[in-house]
Amino acid sequence: MHIPKNYREEDHAKVVAFLKENGFPALVSYDGNGLTATHLPVEVIENPNGSLTILGHMSRANPQWKSFGEQEVLLIFQGPHTYISPRWYNHVNVPTWNYINVHVYGKIRMLAGEELKGLLGDLVGKHEVNTGYSLDGLPADFVEKEMRGVAGFALEVTRLDAASKLSQNRDDESYASIISHLEE
Repeated sequence: MHIPKNYREEDHAKVVAFLKENGFPALVSYDGNGLTATHLPVEVIENPNGSLTILGHMSRANPQWKSFGEQEVLLIFQGPHTYISPRWYNHVNVPTWNYINVHVYGKIRMLAGEELKGLLGDLVGKHEVNTGYSLDGLPADFVEKEMRGVAGFALEVTRLDAASKLSQNRDDESYASIISHLEE
């Protein structure tokens, strides 16, 4: 991803928080014929050494998981984005777009057994807080059957590119005007 210097986000804590808040990226890989992508829920884990692991799963009916192998894959996390009108500046200019995006690269290791069950349990727990619904409350044979229908994975992050283009290159008056118009 091309990121002009003044839009590159280097703050690791901000990037990790963004990834965790926007946990439905597009996973892009090459299947031997072309690029393929799937949008899916993920869990972002910050390891004690500061590295990142991203856990996720997709339906085994989706053939994309068969292509992972040793190739590098790309996860595209997209945050808020919006059109910025040139009428909001205090000078003549052109329209633009503000956005926050992070591209994450790495290689995938497939998950099975207790690792996969742990991931699925964590995802259900995260989204079913205070509902009483959990994998532990379901019949074990049902959970095992459903687990056979998913391909779980762990992606060890090898590189990430974070862009935060939020009109930070504008003068104070134009910046305040942009904020005011967006709040309207």
